Amino acid sequence: MTNASLTANLARLIAASDPLRTPEAVELARRAIIDFLACTIAGSHDTGTLAVLDVFLPLAGHGDAILIGQGRTTDPFTAALVNGHAGHALDYDDVHPSVRGHPTTVILPALLAIARETPASALELVSAYIVGVETMSRLGLALGSKHYENGFHATATLGTIGAAAACAHLLKLKPETIAVALGLAATQSAGLRLQFGFDAKPLHAGLAARAGLTAVKLAAAGFNGSPDFLEGPIGFFAAYGAGAARPERAVEAWGEPWQIVSPGLILKEFPCCTATHCAAEAILSLRSEHAIDPAKIKAITATFPPGGDAALVVREPQTGVDGRFSVEYVIATGIIDGKLGIDVFSDHPVRPEIAALARLVERRHDETAPRMSNDPATRFTIVDVIFADGSKLSRRVSVLRGAQDLAAKFFDAAGSDPVWAKIPHTVLTMETRADLLDLLDALAANATESESIITQSVS
Repeated sequence: MTNASLTANLARLIAASDPLRTPEAVELARRAIIDFLACTIAGSHDTGTLAVLDVFLPLAGHGDAILIGQGRTTDPFTAALVNGHAGHALDYDDVHPSVRGHPTTVILPALLAIARETPASALELVSAYIVGVETMSRLGLALGSKHYENGFHATATLGTIGAAAACAHLLKLKPETIAVALGLAATQSAGLRLQFGFDAKPLHAGLAARAGLTAVKLAAAGFNGSPDFLEGPIGFFAAYGAGAARPERAVEAWGEPWQIVSPGLILKEFPCCTATHCAAEAILSLRSEHAIDPAKIKAITATFPPGGDAALVVREPQTGVDGRFSVEYVIATGIIDGKLGIDVFSDHPVRPEIAALARLVERRHDETAPRMSNDPATRFTIVDVIFADGSKLSRRVSVLRGAQDLAAKFFDAAGSDPVWAKIPHTVLTMETRADLLDLLDALAANATESESIITQSVS
């Protein structure tokens, strides 16, 4: 690495990267794109997404950027905002441990919003997406764990910069322009974890996608900004790292391997906060192996590492939406229903039998374990089910298996409408400009039947 500033070195890496030389990275990116589209189609008729549409569409400009699942187009900035929100609305979208947040629902909406106005091919869009994930992940590693622990939502704060990096790579901007764009993205970096459990959480993703795109558009137009946003006593790491940042990690080992390969994205099996997933897998596996009678349960404990349940801000959920951030709800529902699909996290009141069982769940923390951090090895949950006769079932899960059948997840979200049916195959095989336009045409279609199916599945 040269003696140039850290920001300049990062911008140079973004400009010069060629992840298409790594077939595994490309294949994993294709899967992540399918996963994102599934989540966005399903989330496109979430009540929060519809509220965002109601507010912003009357103010939107003209354009051919797609509003996924809406059968209409708009200007790129509005499309990035709405699609980013929709992709995160159900909390079903991917996560990355280095970020401790959700990369794809910020990066892809920004890229798709400008895909038609560029001459880019499908593979160039895939390349830009991988670079965006790399940027966001390396910055997450560099910031350290205190950024999240102090209340920032990394999907929002790092997503702005990841989206800007991806768009800059797609537009083939020069490194000096990219450096300014990254700084313009960073100055819009915002989002607080106190919004978890509210419509504002997925709005973070939409705002970050729009902010990253805005930053790149301004920089490409010659708009000025600091070329060294990472450095110095009032730079990004100093302001957001809370003294725990290791700035060199932003560029070291770049692409060796790509962060999308290792530690890799987790494509979710369940439409709820990732912090519940170890508990979900534990209780569902116990239920599949044993005849668990809820009436005979005396108590349930869920043991986390310190900080492992920081995102789980709801202890007494009133609706299924609340339940996305409640390990109590996830465990109780897993025991009673034996599954955790989209329907149980809808905006319906919690069923009495689930509420009663959830009240038996107690959270604990293993203070001898390493604190939950960006290192995936620090993640675990132990679920103990204690029965009235003194017997106990116990299961520890520390590695998330993620979505086992991506095609099933897509079609569960999208329904059987032929408008959507070809999308997974298109994404898995697309290479050329024509292929990318085929995907955009499919996403722009007015899928009336799908709208009905999805609405029923989440209502």
